[in-house]
Amino acid sequence: MSRPARGQALLSDDVVRIEEWRRLPAAVLPVLGVAAAYYVAGRLGLLQRVVLDGAVVTALWAPTGIALAALLWRGPRVWPGIALGTYLTIERIASFHPADVGILAGNTLAPLCAYVLLGRAGFRVELDRLRDGVALVFLGGLIPMLISATLGTWTLVATGNLALSRFWPVWTAWWAGDAMGVLVVTPLLLTLRRARIPRDGYRVVEATALLVTAVTVSLVATRSSLSLLFLVFTVLVWAAVRFQLAGSAPCALLVSVLAVLAATDHAGPFADHTLLEVMVTLQLLNGAAALTGLLLAALVTEQNDVRLRIERICEDLAEVVEQLGPTKPEH
Repeated sequence: MSRPARGQALLSDDVVRIEEWRRLPAAVLPVLGVAAAYYVAGRLGLLQRVVLDGAVVTALWAPTGIALAALLWRGPRVWPGIALGTYLTIERIASFHPADVGILAGNTLAPLCAYVLLGRAGFRVELDRLRDGVALVFLGGLIPMLISATLGTWTLVATGNLALSRFWPVWTAWWAGDAMGVLVVTPLLLTLRRARIPRDGYRVVEATALLVTAVTVSLVATRSSLSLLFLVFTVLVWAAVRFQLAGSAPCALLVSVLAVLAATDHAGPFADHTLLEVMVTLQLLNGAAALTGLLLAALVTEQNDVRLRIERICEDLAEVVEQLGPTKPEH
């Protein structure tokens, strides 16, 4: 190789290295952002943790919803952020031991599996079809979270922190908490990314009324000694029909958070019940609220899109008929 050619090759290598260094922040920052969001959400979730047979569980584990939303936005390259966030969260509960790798692996693999399954199903992040809502429920939440619950609970059994006879209650609570994180948090994050403030004054007034009503009804339903939990579904239906996912997702999160707080305090309909009864009631409420808001909003959005397409087709046909119609004779 001649000296000029060798010099050009070295210069080309330097340019490649510079480009790689420039791209490094763009690759690292999303990972760190996911880790930070996962850790913060985990810290908040642990404020309302429940110790079940010696194991720490939460009724709503928001980090799983954040992890799946990050994967849907940025792709699988952000998975190290999920693993790092899980590690930091475990460290917050107790010192990290080598055996805790099972929990770390489960919390990382579960959202990755959900991402793969949703991709194979043709999932769209707009959630504008009923099939997208159903896919998120089963392929994003219920099925993949079996991985995190199973690996996590078996890790507790293997390390002696949980008796084998108490495997299923802890496994069920773990699975339900992770699944609820996906069903409640992921739709909200996917919606916030494209949310817009209504320009119509009437819509602003209705949105404000919905917010006030949702807070009031949720507080009454979760704090009253009467069995009024069913009232929250009237608000969820209103939000889904009138505002679709942009309205139902925040309302579902509001209901879930207030219900978790009431259950932790053993207040309202959760008073005078055993821990198992409280957890069952809470998870059924959160699951029903999330499914109602998500699926109804997706169904209404799909029907609205079909109506708009039909209207556009009718307008196009009207223009074609007008152009093909007989012309007026000239005088």
